[in-house]
Amino acid sequence: MKNLISVSFIGLVSGIIGTGIGGLMAFFVKNISNRILSLILEFSAGLMTSVVCFKLIPEAFELGEPFTTICSVLTGVLVIILLEDVILNAEFLKKGRRNTGLLKAGILTAIGIALHNLPEGFAVGSGFEASLSLGVTLTLVILIHDIPEGIAMAVPLRAGGFSRMRAFMLTILSGIPMGLGAFIGAALGGISKQFISLCLGFAGGAMLYIVCGELVPESKKLYRGRLPSIGNVLGIICGIIVSIYN
Repeated sequence: MKNLISVSFIGLVSGIIGTGIGGLMAFFVKNISNRILSLILEFSAGLMTSVVCFKLIPEAFELGEPFTTICSVLTGVLVIILLEDVILNAEFLKKGRRNTGLLKAGILTAIGIALHNLPEGFAVGSGFEASLSLGVTLTLVILIHDIPEGIAMAVPLRAGGFSRMRAFMLTILSGIPMGLGAFIGAALGGISKQFISLCLGFAGGAMLYIVCGELVPESKKLYRGRLPSIGNVLGIICGIIVSIYN
């Protein structure tokens, strides 16, 4: 139980710090160019891709059967797709508001980040159950990954009319589900090695879809030059280094 509480606390704090830093950065920078924001998103995408492919999923295969692990990866992808549909169909958020489209985009982004922080916390919790090094690696990577998400959330909220404090508090709240996800991942991961494998596979699939279905497409909408692609490659290289030395 003590370990469960510790892992949940780590997930909660890392989620809040990651998105919170992003929110603070957005407040102190008046105008973040699309080029720089795209670069940050692509770096984050490369970092996550690398750790999922070189650390998270290989660990899942090592602990479980190949077929069930692949099924768990696909399940993670499907769950995030369903959550994405819920967000896209959340038309009630747009009704009765006189704010700009930027504010609406910021609110939807906040909901999306909060929802997908849950499986990221799931990865942290099950990662710590698998090994200390995997848990630490995933926590660091997801914390770094949450920073640009905090920026991507806070900038449209501020531009849409939210006060600095209100926008910042929303970025903080979006990181809380990571603590819940870490609790669930650690609790279920303690059942057996096979179950840890399923947890890791599920989280890996969810994170891969977040990268391919959200981060990279959003980056390309912002800026289509070479710099973001270079950021993606650098993120992958940094992820490999983190995976090797943790």
